[in-house]
Amino acid sequence: MQLQILPQTFAVCQIQDTSQINWQMPLFFFSKTAEELSLVCPETDLPAAVLQCERGWRALKICGVLDFALVGILAKISSLLANAGISIFAVSTYNTDYILIKESHLQKAAAALRSNGYQITA
Repeated sequence: MQLQILPQTFAVCQIQDTSQINWQMPLFFFSKTAEELSLVCPETDLPAAVLQCERGWRALKICGVLDFALVGILAKISSLLANAGISIFAVSTYNTDYILIKESHLQKAAAALRSNGYQITA
């Protein structure tokens, strides 16, 4: 399986409202629940006002379109990274999954995945 390291550095934020979101960003993730509004976006596109924010995340994109019948893709990747002592923040879209890793652990994560048969591209 091939994973692509995205070039941006991301922030994971809790926001108060959507008024400052740049909806034209080429890549971001937004979620709304009864408890919170969350935004994952490139650090360069952070809204001016956030309630809480964790910066310094890098993203690995699982390349290709994943069929909904596939089982265990995130479980295997997250287990390999957990065994290497690396925590993740996962985001899924209709087509694929993204695994966010703190930038300080990116090279260690790539090495752990490569040693288990994953192809990593930049």
